Amino acid sequence: MDELGSWDAVETAERIRSREVSAKEVVEAAIVRAEASAHLGAVVSTTFDRAREQLARLDGAPFSGVPSFIKDLARLEGVPITWGSRGAGQYTAKRSDPSVRRIEALGFVTLGKSATPELGLTGTTEPVGSEPCRNPWAPSRSSGGSSGGAACLVASGVVPLAHASDGGGSIRIPAACCGLVGLKPTRGRFDMEGSELLPVNIAVTGVVTRTVRDQLAFFRELEVGRPPKRLPPIGPASSRPARGLRALVFTDSPSGTEVHGEHRDAARTVGKTLASLGHQVEEGPCPFSAQVIDDFLEYWRLVAWMQVVSAPITLHWRFDRSAIEPWSAGLSRSFVARRAQVIAATRRLRRFAATYARAMQTWDLLVCPTTAHPPPVLGHFSAELPFETVFERLRTFLPFTPLQNSAGAPALSLPAGQSGVGTPIGVQLAAAQGKDQLLLEVAAAIEAATPWPQQAPKALWS
Repeated sequence: MDELGSWDAVETAERIRSREVSAKEVVEAAIVRAEASAHLGAVVSTTFDRAREQLARLDGAPFSGVPSFIKDLARLEGVPITWGSRGAGQYTAKRSDPSVRRIEALGFVTLGKSATPELGLTGTTEPVGSEPCRNPWAPSRSSGGSSGGAACLVASGVVPLAHASDGGGSIRIPAACCGLVGLKPTRGRFDMEGSELLPVNIAVTGVVTRTVRDQLAFFRELEVGRPPKRLPPIGPASSRPARGLRALVFTDSPSGTEVHGEHRDAARTVGKTLASLGHQVEEGPCPFSAQVIDDFLEYWRLVAWMQVVSAPITLHWRFDRSAIEPWSAGLSRSFVARRAQVIAATRRLRRFAATYARAMQTWDLLVCPTTAHPPPVLGHFSAELPFETVFERLRTFLPFTPLQNSAGAPALSLPAGQSGVGTPIGVQLAAAQGKDQLLLEVAAAIEAATPWPQQAPKALWS
């Protein structure tokens, strides 16, 4: 591990601009770290030569020279893409996705593609036929998903920031598992390509970082010259943090599944920190019924079916659907068997944004655990286990994050402690639609009041 790997993205960019270090030094050091982290299973493919070519074209963008990775659900021109699936075969992207082009336009230098589960359809990163992605804090455990590779690379210090995406918690879950900050932005701020075609648009793009200020800086720069439609833009951090916000802390799962005591305590600790910062904090039940979580899980079946059926059209024409993993195939087939229930659930889910907005007239912030228990050992969510077994295990692990995907509201996972098994505990903060900046500024205040290690222990590099 080298000192350059301990800097966040903002500090790295500042040191390059001040010529304290060159972009080439930063990138070459990150390449060495990426090679040294191969045992973590977080990298699908490397683009080191392409990264060196990018260095020759840096133009003073805000993050010029800062190394990063792109999640393997997104296309990067001239680079193979697998979508985490054996069905992809040997396929090289002909173009970069618009979100990738926007990220690289900020000056980030791409070192490769980060690991993801097949089609991003589960909460762990263990694609069949590949090495599992290991949690840098506890290598026998999951790094979460579906942005597990990205979180692993940031938590282990390989890069300060990595591209991620979230359709049910896929930014916040791995951020929680690996001790990072992960923001799911408001719907319409930075949506995933094609998500607007879904019956309920649940999928957004973002990044995982080691600091809140990196999240704030990333989204602020992303929107310069391209503000989102019908949403307040994210600007510079306020010099006068908000006080007197109304925060609800809830530690019971909306679906009634068990929540680990350490995770409950972490959420309550964040509530106490908010109170010490001048906010009005109350503990109570989740303001939403179990119905929305049940509806999201039904809708999840439809999303899987749409992806599997359309893969030869939307991904590439040689995509081999017969090679789809048992988990993805089972989730897709379950839609066909439950079509009537899924259609009814989807209709209810389309109305949930209004329900959520009404609840947020009472509360400015919602605070809860990000996951219900620590990341499990690798294999617990194996895609080759019986479908119903995996479905039930995921349902009990992830009862909180789908609320904001369903509502289109912003939510952020923040590190808030360490579990007895050695893994970080994430606590989720959420706000009303469009209140991303408020959420980030509150998170920054919590981070300042209760600092967290910016990367996993260096001993794990051995």
